[in-house]
Amino acid sequence: MAPKYAPDVRSRLAPLLLFLQTGFIILYYFSTEIESNVDGIIFSNFYPVFQDLNVMVFLGFGFLSSFLVRYGFSASGFSFLIAVMATQWALILNGIESWYYSGKIKLSLRSLGVAEMCTASVLISIGAVQGKTNHVQLILMALLEVFGFVLNEWLLQTLLSARNTHCIMVLHIFGAFFGLVLTWILYRKESEQGFEKEKLDRKAGLFSMLGTVFLWMFWPSFNSVLVDDHFPERKLRSVCSTYLALAVSAVASLAVSALSSPEGKVHPANFQSCIFAGGVAVGVSMSVIRYPWEAMTIGLTAAAVSTTGFRYLKSHMLFAFECHDTCSVLSTHGLPGLLGWLTHLLLQIKQSDDHTTAIRFAVFHICVLLITITVSLTMGIITGVLLKWDIWRPPQDKKCFDDQAFWMFEHLAVRK
Repeated sequence: MAPKYAPDVRSRLAPLLLFLQTGFIILYYFSTEIESNVDGIIFSNFYPVFQDLNVMVFLGFGFLSSFLVRYGFSASGFSFLIAVMATQWALILNGIESWYYSGKIKLSLRSLGVAEMCTASVLISIGAVQGKTNHVQLILMALLEVFGFVLNEWLLQTLLSARNTHCIMVLHIFGAFFGLVLTWILYRKESEQGFEKEKLDRKAGLFSMLGTVFLWMFWPSFNSVLVDDHFPERKLRSVCSTYLALAVSAVASLAVSALSSPEGKVHPANFQSCIFAGGVAVGVSMSVIRYPWEAMTIGLTAAAVSTTGFRYLKSHMLFAFECHDTCSVLSTHGLPGLLGWLTHLLLQIKQSDDHTTAIRFAVFHICVLLITITVSLTMGIITGVLLKWDIWRPPQDKKCFDDQAFWMFEHLAVRK
């Protein structure tokens, strides 16, 4: 049977994409230029890291979410589409200040890297609503979330004089809470009984594991990309701390998954989603980590919290709060991100020379979290209310988690 909403791809998606892309081209024509003063050494050092970011954003996140048996093409294909659209939009929003003072938005490898990190926040949020929204809704969600993320960055820098690294690395917390409030607003009654096509598959799980490996391998580059190249010791410390935390979290997530199973077996989705919890936590707190054992302890704790939350928290969120979190972004990104924030706070207080400095930093750090969560929840509510309108024609319950609603498969086409 042909999908009911197949013509919607042609009548709604194509005009929207062409309209947005034409608008981006016009904006780039009048307001952007490529940076002319380029240091060859910095470029040579940064380009490999930029390629690592590409692998994470376009391969890692896409394949990671392809574990559903009937939704693999949509998970990877829509992630790619959203990533390229959100990156173009983030470049414009991040360059508004430069445009205001010089009349042009300067494009560089670093600005591309920052834009892709903004996009990563969107890809995290998509995991919460995956399978229950259509392509048009995802595009609108991406545009609004990137705007909210850049707004949060501007507020932190303006109100608290926060460094750019601190503003960007809260992307896990921002993306997780944005996705949670969005899936709460878009809740479907069918979630209680379970969607018919929301099922795991061994072959699809292999592709998901491939995305996990990509993310795990390149996460040190993700955490160290914003560290100033003029301080190589800081960059090295970020890379080493991230790798050690990832290694420990891989071991701990497998062990906790087996311990929490009545049969003593490892749950594949549990293990794959929580294997990089240590990298998330260290990314939020890496500026205060001084010793390898600190990073390893963070990785162990983050993996234990993430794996336990993945196994028990998802069902409780569904029945207690009517929040259907498809990819468990709260456990995968939200809880490790909050753990990293708490670690950052405690370690910075410990390293402070006097009580006054410690109190000032505590107030600053708490304000960063409160502003981030407030902006995230507010933008999530606004986005959810807009996406709930019927004009976007969300998929029916029986068409959720189904590639056939959006993709053409010749061997499944109806013959006339």
